[in-house]
Amino acid sequence: MITWSNFIWFAVPAVALAVGASVVSLCANDHWSASSLRYRRRRSLALAMSFGALAVLTAFIVGLWMSLERPPMRTMGETRLWYSFFAILAGLLTYLKWRYRWIMSFSTMLATVFIVLNLTRPEIHDQTLMPALQSAWFIPHVTVYMFSYSLLGCAFILAVAGLFTRSQNVLPAADTLIYIGTAFLTFGMLSGMLWAKHAWGHYWGWDPKETWALVTWLVYVLYIHLRVTGRGSRGMLCFLLIFGFACLQMCWWGINYLPAAQDSIHIYNR
Repeated sequence: MITWSNFIWFAVPAVALAVGASVVSLCANDHWSASSLRYRRRRSLALAMSFGALAVLTAFIVGLWMSLERPPMRTMGETRLWYSFFAILAGLLTYLKWRYRWIMSFSTMLATVFIVLNLTRPEIHDQTLMPALQSAWFIPHVTVYMFSYSLLGCAFILAVAGLFTRSQNVLPAADTLIYIGTAFLTFGMLSGMLWAKHAWGHYWGWDPKETWALVTWLVYVLYIHLRVTGRGSRGMLCFLLIFGFACLQMCWWGINYLPAAQDSIHIYNR
């Protein structure tokens, strides 16, 4: 039976493989041709190690799911687990698409931070779900939110890089991540509204988490609007993405520290 007490045996190899993939990808020489044997070998090894890290985390998630007899998506620790998985996946997909050698290093760093938090502060709960969480919307709502958070996290990394580099490809790459991430964010909000209607009889209650979710969504919609209309300087757009990611963190876990949110139905540590 896999529980949080076993997590270290999965976390260490997953982080080791992800870090190894990052190092291998960074060691590729900028002067190597994309078709050269050395480049293809490095790339294949980096991809294999990344997939290995994802396989290890998948094994733990599946085992924990079976042990809890419920989806591991209720507590803050469980959502951090999913974010770690999707952060590595998003970094891998970004590397596959745009071949930024450094992207996997930063996505691995994000994932490692949340993995370490789970090692030092694991939330271990019983096998039951409160009645409101026993809904068909539970799994798709949480999953699409965590996936969108990981894509928007990679866009945040690209935005930070855009402030310090002159690469013209950073924002177009971030655009794709933002478009897909915002689409999933939108589905997450809509599914949450339908879930709320079924559970509590109303679609929207201006709960602190709902309010910050709306603020976050509006920031990314504003970014899309500015990009589509060709407005906004490069620096302003990068700062907007950084601000959007800060709002996302506030929506995800920052509200737990707001006095007004202590009676919220969205507090994870209940």
